[in-house]
Amino acid sequence: MRARHTCDAHHLIQLPNAPNLCDFTAEPGSRMDVNTATDAELVVAASAGDVDAFAELSRRYRDAYARFAVRMVGNRDEAEDVLQSAFIRAYRALDRCREPARFGAWLYQIVANECRTYVVRRTRRDRRLVRDEVRLEHAAVGPTVDGRETLEDVQYALDQLDVDQREAFVMKYVEELSYDEMTEITGVGISALKMRVKRACSRLRELLEEVHDV
Repeated sequence: MRARHTCDAHHLIQLPNAPNLCDFTAEPGSRMDVNTATDAELVVAASAGDVDAFAELSRRYRDAYARFAVRMVGNRDEAEDVLQSAFIRAYRALDRCREPARFGAWLYQIVANECRTYVVRRTRRDRRLVRDEVRLEHAAVGPTVDGRETLEDVQYALDQLDVDQREAFVMKYVEELSYDEMTEITGVGISALKMRVKRACSRLRELLEEVHDV
């Protein structure tokens, strides 16, 4: 009897040139237990064409990296598009993952690069002024209490940051990465990253004060 594989549609990544994962059928015992396999084992299997293995890799990292993408691009729907593009890029480049055991860090680099590219292109397309009064009025959803900013205020301010500063701030204070981890992902030196974070914090304070003054 053939065993049908089941999958969670919420975590499904539709891969190029691959069958729909929910239609996959496999003989009992013909594949590894993806739930207990290591990242390295899954990368090797996915590189050999096992789409089930890559679906498990995407499930393990999707939620954490989706949070990063939302903070970088400022919109959940757009973040989903960016994340989808990043996972497809990763799938196509699996043979270039030199350290399968560190797949998560390698994937993070791809996600971060996709976010940066998207933000830069959107900025060039929009050509909006940072101090657009309409956007300020939209972001200021109401008075804050005891100086605490609303989530909308913070996201608005993040959206105005230079992409380098935004990336550094999100990695440091949202994802809570160490500077060593940030350096590994971005390829930027620790001193430069610290400066970006410092400038991001300073600029965020200015932007939030402007929002509160409107």
